[in-house]
Amino acid sequence: MDLRDYLHLFRRRWRVIFVGLVIGLAGAGGWVATSTPIYQADLRVFVALEGGASATNAYQGSQFVQDRVKSYVKVVNSPAVTAPVIARLRLSTTPARLAAKISATAPTDTVLVDIAVSDASAARAQQIASAIGAQFVKTVAALETPPNTRVSPVTLNVVQPAVLPTSPVSPKIPLDLGLGLVVGLALGVAVAVAREALDSTVKTPDDVNEVLHSGALATIPFDPKAKSRPLTTPGANHSHRAEAFRALRTNLRFINVDHPPRAIVLTSSVAAEGKSVSACNLAITTAESGLRTILVDADLRRPTVAGYMGLEGSAGLTDVLTGRADLDDVLQPWGDGRLMVLASGPLPPNPSELLGSRQMVELLRRLVERFDFVVLDAPPLLAVTDAAILGQAADGALLIIRHGHTRREQLRRSAEALEAANATMLGSILNMVPARGDGYYYRDRAYLADLEVAEPGSPSVPAQAAAPRHAAGRRGN
Repeated sequence: MDLRDYLHLFRRRWRVIFVGLVIGLAGAGGWVATSTPIYQADLRVFVALEGGASATNAYQGSQFVQDRVKSYVKVVNSPAVTAPVIARLRLSTTPARLAAKISATAPTDTVLVDIAVSDASAARAQQIASAIGAQFVKTVAALETPPNTRVSPVTLNVVQPAVLPTSPVSPKIPLDLGLGLVVGLALGVAVAVAREALDSTVKTPDDVNEVLHSGALATIPFDPKAKSRPLTTPGANHSHRAEAFRALRTNLRFINVDHPPRAIVLTSSVAAEGKSVSACNLAITTAESGLRTILVDADLRRPTVAGYMGLEGSAGLTDVLTGRADLDDVLQPWGDGRLMVLASGPLPPNPSELLGSRQMVELLRRLVERFDFVVLDAPPLLAVTDAAILGQAADGALLIIRHGHTRREQLRRSAEALEAANATMLGSILNMVPARGDGYYYRDRAYLADLEVAEPGSPSVPAQAAAPRHAAGRRGN
């Protein structure tokens, strides 16, 4: 993954990363809150040669002392030092446990020994450090004194006595909280990367092309207001969502220039992917261009078109197919009358058989003769066979793909279902794409304005002039 991939990952999975940060910070905060404060008292011992030492010069003497200091560091927390200190201070501990609280170091190229003593009590840390320093001097003097003599060749002096520590060395609140944030960030990123690797949903036109071997005809941006206002009504003509449907309308005309599709089935892999709303908006947008358009609710299981369009749905397609009503009796105009709607009518017990009947084929033929463009809303492909049956009778099907919802395997199986029914898949629509996400390649308003077909009463670029520029743009993606 390069930097851009990680930026996209942060944008898509920021909630996971944020939770990781919170967990890391909470863990560090818990550690700080429950940890016992530890205080550290420090002292420093200076080692020197006695004046009567046999060293011939100062340099040789200094080297001698430096070599000895390395060994003295090991003596500081030895039982020879810790046991007398325990006895003197009457501590309720053992030499081994006391030794664990003591650390000694010898700075490089010096004759110094630095001793640090840690304890939960600041006063006790100072007291133990002072006692350790005094006993350490005595122990080294005894060890360095040759037999039958009373003088040690080296002398040790405490040059920096232990002072009472005023603040604990552990926990270090800023450092521990910072470390918690770093660990939390690493955890969040790791989880985000894992989820991204395991995520098989479709998010970009590249994902669509990888599965279907063809790019999406359009990307419809997500609109948070779409739930309350699902239709691209004339009042929303300049929204990015409305412009995306105009781009889809234009692209459909150039699928086959000599014989553009006139009867199109809109379906999806599974439910809740926005197929019915897309069918309504495609029909509205096509009617706005001046084409005589009819929208047919062919979802005879869960019809929603009439509800979205604000029309009566109790009479419609099933009445026509069963001969209970004539087509003109159940057609309903919408808007200025350029768009007609054929609702579903009463729900039948055998939707697949009804949609695959001769009556449906004959009705579709009549609609194509009477209208310039026919849009059929059909059930999801993976649930029932209705959409595949309709796709065979119509000029083809458009597959709605919901960003971050439709899985690649579902998309592949949907394409196979259409192929098995000998239905033409005209293309796909990537729906509900976040406006700042990877899947919605943002177009500026000026460019999209060129794609709009002239609407009555408003000047615009003709579709025939604007479409080639758009088609060229699509080929470049």
